Amino acid sequence: MPKMKSHSGAKKRMRITGNGKIKRAKQNKNHILTKKTTKRTRNLRKGGYVDKTQEKTMTTLLSGQK
Repeated sequence: MPKMKSHSGAKKRMRITGNGKIKRAKQNKNHILTKKTTKRTRNLRKGGYVDKTQEKTMTTLLSGQK
């Protein structure tokens, strides 16, 4: 059986940190920004981490293992 490939979409959007957390960009920063407050758009620039309930799933996507 061939090796599992890692999910290329997830690979482009997420990164595993040194202590094992998965870092990601925040959502809602692409369009319709005029109605969002400056404070809100400024906070969306900061990164975020994948929730611990989704960590196992995302690790599987990134590593390409079952």
